[in-house]
Amino acid sequence: MQKSVVVLAVLAALAGLSSAAHAATDAPVELDLLLRGGTVYTGDSDEPVVGDVGIAGDRIVFAGRKAPPQFSARRTIDAAGLIVAPGFIDAHTHADADLHSTDPRKRLNIPFLTQGVTTAVIGNDGFGGFDIATQTQRLRSAPVGTNVAMYVGFGPVRIDQLGEANRAPTPEQLDAMRRHVSRAMCDGALGLSTGLFYPPQNFSKTEEVIELAKVAAHHGGLYDSHIRDESMYNIGLKGAIEEVIRIGREARMPVHVAHIKALGVDVQGQSGDIIRRIEKERAAGLDITADHYPWTASSTRFSAALVPPWAVDGGREAMLKRFDDAAVQERLRTGMRENLRLRGGPETILFSAGSTKYVGKTLADVAKASGADPVDAAIAVLRDGDLMIASFNQSDDDVRAFMKRPWVMTSSDSSLGHPRAYGTFARKYDQYVVKEHTISMGQFIRSSSSLTADTLGLKQRGHLRPGYYADVVVFDPARYAARATYTQPALLSEGVVTVLVNGRLAVDAGKPTGVGAGQPLLRTPKAGSCT
Repeated sequence: MQKSVVVLAVLAALAGLSSAAHAATDAPVELDLLLRGGTVYTGDSDEPVVGDVGIAGDRIVFAGRKAPPQFSARRTIDAAGLIVAPGFIDAHTHADADLHSTDPRKRLNIPFLTQGVTTAVIGNDGFGGFDIATQTQRLRSAPVGTNVAMYVGFGPVRIDQLGEANRAPTPEQLDAMRRHVSRAMCDGALGLSTGLFYPPQNFSKTEEVIELAKVAAHHGGLYDSHIRDESMYNIGLKGAIEEVIRIGREARMPVHVAHIKALGVDVQGQSGDIIRRIEKERAAGLDITADHYPWTASSTRFSAALVPPWAVDGGREAMLKRFDDAAVQERLRTGMRENLRLRGGPETILFSAGSTKYVGKTLADVAKASGADPVDAAIAVLRDGDLMIASFNQSDDDVRAFMKRPWVMTSSDSSLGHPRAYGTFARKYDQYVVKEHTISMGQFIRSSSSLTADTLGLKQRGHLRPGYYADVVVFDPARYAARATYTQPALLSEGVVTVLVNGRLAVDAGKPTGVGAGQPLLRTPKAGSCT
């Protein structure tokens, strides 16, 4: 109780002052932690100031120039020569299973913490459950290492009513789907997430998606989408961007393009056209943003990459039956061969997680070893199981072009067998700030913290400001780098010295502390929308 009184008194003294201001109080004040002499990026500006960050309880007391003399601290960390920044926020992860795991170590989210990530967003690609209240309870009852924000996923909402079938909902089923989205929004979801590339979500028409997006919009939420096509699988990359724009316009809500990219040989080089189209809409008033990861290889399930959507109607069992159906073999193999071409051929597909029989090999390796055609080899692999792949399908020029835009934030799209789970933020800094000078340090930090918090509506996060939650990263600019590679994807990044999550040390002197200080971050619905 005494600490809370002190924190409130200090914050009251700082009310109305900028993040770089000094407090002017007469009485001595003891902080819990003082980060002294670091190069401080507050998230409000791309320019740093050399100074201090003071923390009491779970809040930032001040951030900026040298601490006033009346402040002392129970502990002082020398941050001279180090970068002090808002904790990074990963806008798109698949950390759901780890964060809800019964394994306490997995719940700590250490691969994220050791990159400086203090908040992970889950439920992306339309995969998030609509049981937001239940997820919240689990996150509160079993400690997690990072804060967690959640989307309600279109996939579970649709499957609840339609299973995995390729058909449209009845009016009654659509109403039930609306109720699921509404309840999830009232329970604190950020908004509605879709994965329109993936079955059974890709069986939906745009109009169906718009109806559910309107529900999220009614509650003040966002629309986040793995768009229907990032390549030329169906409507094409440009057509998929038009669809997300249409959804935003008709649902009257902010829209967000997940892991924006130009995937495959037919669309590489289209980043300029996509950027111009999005910025035209932004200039016309549509709130449209995106996230990206700094890798040229994507990751997905092998079936999603190669098997045409019609062939997975009804799920895996139905797909396997079609593999043995002579009547559809020509259509099936023609579709798979074309999808393989779009991805750049069998040499560009690396099996990254799943059966050890294949992991570490390319589809070309498997085909050569068995003396089979690549499509025959692919079907044989799929009969054994649906592996995760790293698919080398993007150009670095497109990756750089998207990265530079002020409306594009950082995300990992974390997945098994891909180094992006362990190294995305560290790689973006090391490769594109230090080695290539593609973006500045300030751009890197803003796109990894304040831009994300402000876009997603994460209140009092993403900035180093008085009164904001003390989510902070301190890293060594000379050592911060990813160690994970495509062949060794589970190596922790290096160079992060200190991480604070809600004012508690999650990484100290470069080592995870084992403290689970993360909290579920629930979005407050629009006033009156849940009554």
